[in-house]
Amino acid sequence: MGNSVASKHVDIIGFPMDLGADRRGVDMGPSALRIANIQTRLEDLGYKVTDLGDIFIKNQERQVIKNPRLKYLDEIVKTCEVLARRVEKSLSAGRFPLCLGGDHSMAIGSISGIAAHCKKNNLEMGLIWIDAHADMNTDETTPSGNIHGMSVAALLGLGNNSLTNLYGFSPKIKPENTILIGLRSVDRLERELIKKSGVEVYTMTEIDRKGINFIINKVLKNLKQKVQHIHVSFDIDSIDPTIAPGVGTPVSGGLSYREAHLLMETIAECGCMSSLEVAEVNPIIDTKNRTAELTAELIASSLGLRIL
Repeated sequence: MGNSVASKHVDIIGFPMDLGADRRGVDMGPSALRIANIQTRLEDLGYKVTDLGDIFIKNQERQVIKNPRLKYLDEIVKTCEVLARRVEKSLSAGRFPLCLGGDHSMAIGSISGIAAHCKKNNLEMGLIWIDAHADMNTDETTPSGNIHGMSVAALLGLGNNSLTNLYGFSPKIKPENTILIGLRSVDRLERELIKKSGVEVYTMTEIDRKGINFIINKVLKNLKQKVQHIHVSFDIDSIDPTIAPGVGTPVSGGLSYREAHLLMETIAECGCMSSLEVAEVNPIIDTKNRTAELTAELIASSLGLRIL
């Protein structure tokens, strides 16, 4: 598998982005995760960790919205390109990029960098997207104009050209190598796009019926046969808000504490994850940094922390 976690050198990249969402505060996600000792937790697992700091993003007060259907498009595109370059550089140095968000528009940047790396090295890329939302809107279907709800669509090549062609090529991912897990809040027009797109979807209903263990094992088994680089994009709102209250857009009925850990532990056991990002941690609406603490635990789980 590509340069998966075997590289044992993790690059932390902070992306304090809150322009893709309506509710403020997710720009403090990277700081909250550092306060939750993410670096020490990984060093305790035997990783060498380099914190590359945060990418600079102009805040909302310093900008105007030019298009209400694509809010803050220019700054999101500009900063996502910086992130793409940084992620690609990390991978080409044989390291494991861990991106800390920020809202989920971050994925347009991080995954563009991964896709570029895979292209150059002739690797097939698979995406496991863990989220309460599908993020499959375009500027035509969006009810809000928030770009964090367009990330998957943009990466598949659907929607506005500035987003789809970010980093100079499109699409970044193939629908048959894209798996969405944990969905429970989907917009009406978005539903049509999901069905047409051909991505694989496991809603919370299916997780309730079949169990997270069955689903993630099946997903990993299938992906491992087709791809050499697996990227996991983890939106913390996939977890139930009773456990993870500090997220950008909470939706009740999410993954339980144990389901989230089992999911990440199973990914770790597979040894096939080559990059990871966590999005939407919002300390402003959190309780005593609880959500960031949980997120840091889950990152550790995905990188090999075991109970025994």
